Amino acid sequence: MNIAELDYYLPQRLIAQQPVAVRTQSRLLVLDRANSSLEHRRFCDIVDYLQPSDCLVINDSKVIPARFYVRRATGGRIEGLFLNITDQGRWQVLLKNASRLTPREIVTLADPHRQYQPVANHKFAVIESQNQGNWLLQPQSGETFLDVLGRYGITPLPPYIHRSPGNCEKNESIDHNRYQTVYADKPGSVAAPTAGLHFSEDLLKNLQNRNIKIARLTLHVGLGTFRPITTEKLEDHKMHTEFYQLDAANAAIINDSLQNASRIIAVGTTSLRTIETIAQIAQNRRVQPAQGWTDLFITPGYQFRIIDALITNFHLPRTSLLALVCAFAGTERIMTAYRTAVEQEYRFYSYGDAMLIL
Repeated sequence: MNIAELDYYLPQRLIAQQPVAVRTQSRLLVLDRANSSLEHRRFCDIVDYLQPSDCLVINDSKVIPARFYVRRATGGRIEGLFLNITDQGRWQVLLKNASRLTPREIVTLADPHRQYQPVANHKFAVIESQNQGNWLLQPQSGETFLDVLGRYGITPLPPYIHRSPGNCEKNESIDHNRYQTVYADKPGSVAAPTAGLHFSEDLLKNLQNRNIKIARLTLHVGLGTFRPITTEKLEDHKMHTEFYQLDAANAAIINDSLQNASRIIAVGTTSLRTIETIAQIAQNRRVQPAQGWTDLFITPGYQFRIIDALITNFHLPRTSLLALVCAFAGTERIMTAYRTAVEQEYRFYSYGDAMLIL
């Protein structure tokens, strides 16, 4: 498949910069694969499309405040994004404008809540530059990365969401709460599983009162999720890897639903990829408790084993996420739906509106 088939026109003004005031009041475009029909609703109306005994599969990964700043001895400020921790306790990070950094240089953490003043007891030794802006840093304090980022990190918004440096405190108070699902539990993601952002606690209780089951799994969303595909042919793209986990109790909820011929509905592409990854090692359309790393790349032609419906946001052109929804609903249907969403001025991307694909 040529990557150009995953392109579409989107006016900049439709890229959502702020969340809607009420989570459940985002718009919902409902696509029925059986007849290619489209309906325009609000997310709270999703109850009209779910049936008793349906099973929603949600990703309970929690976004960590992975964006941070350091200062060089010269005073220069560098923005960083925490990606991972190595077995040696080193930070794998993405740094902006760091071309002048050198190995063994010492940099100091900066506090974004205090005009980026250096935090004297939090220094890093620069170990090495890796590739495409990736660096390895050795922290010189004994605190965990979660403790450090919890105090001095900020919400790692995608680059298409713009924030004024002068309103850091105000913006962070909003983003800290809203760029996170209400059911987030296990810290580890550097980007939100955005389909879940539309659920409120009241809506989840309402669904459970209607006998709709909810199964939890964890997939820690990595930076590669949003990166455009740069190869001309989709098949030549190398997929990033992400850690996933499904425990026995939630595997049983999914398997009971499968045994009762209930629909399995993935909340987000991350939940879908996790379930389909586990299904590849299971038998008889069942899942099993599992954890590991997945690089499953779902493209048109993929045969879905478990998932019957999908709740998702509108995705960037030329990305693996758009390839996945095209695989699930058909490229022509999805591109028609996206053109309609643009015409109807839906809000796009992480803080944008949602789709329900039946």
